[in-house]
Amino acid sequence: MHFSNAYFINGTAYAGKSTMVKLLAAKYHGIACEENYHNQLLPQLARDEFPCLTYSRDLEDWHDFIRRTPEEYEAWISGSSRECEVLELKILSEVCAEGKPVFVDTNISLETLKMIADPNHVLIMLADPQISVRRFFERPDREKQFLYRLIMEEAAPERALENFRQCLTRINTPERYDQFLHSGFNVLLRDENRTIEETLALVEKAFGLHPSNPVR
Repeated sequence: MHFSNAYFINGTAYAGKSTMVKLLAAKYHGIACEENYHNQLLPQLARDEFPCLTYSRDLEDWHDFIRRTPEEYEAWISGSSRECEVLELKILSEVCAEGKPVFVDTNISLETLKMIADPNHVLIMLADPQISVRRFFERPDREKQFLYRLIMEEAAPERALENFRQCLTRINTPERYDQFLHSGFNVLLRDENRTIEETLALVEKAFGLHPSNPVR
């Protein structure tokens, strides 16, 4: 399995992955596989085969979601990533067959990416790991604001908020950051002083893209 017309962006939260995927797909008349694009298959998943992805699908009381310990949250995130990879590969097999350039905000592991993509078709985008912890609830995303409301409904909201921040800290470690940084793929670090247009130009350069020759 090798996806010669796919361009993958992996990395940490708040690095700009989703924005770049959307802009690249629009500019190069390609297909955007945006964040959590695997969710299109979620309704049909079997609980015993995909226990982590179906956890939230079948959750009856969402307060249980934010009450988990950091250890439980980390195990769920790790398991979800493994399950997501299975779904992403299935979807990409169909999408890439269309022949258009495909831009992917991906959960696929670094090890698998080395097997399925050209080295210059993978870009790692990184932000300071603590940004996700500090700014998680600053975004107006419906999902994040929903979780914040749940936390505020707890009997001890400050304690619940601190627990959830510890969950986020658990999955945004310096070790995980270093794995991405030293993966061997091209890396682009978040720079608050750089415009979106400037970031897009750097992403294009990393992928070797030019409007007259979008697919390599």
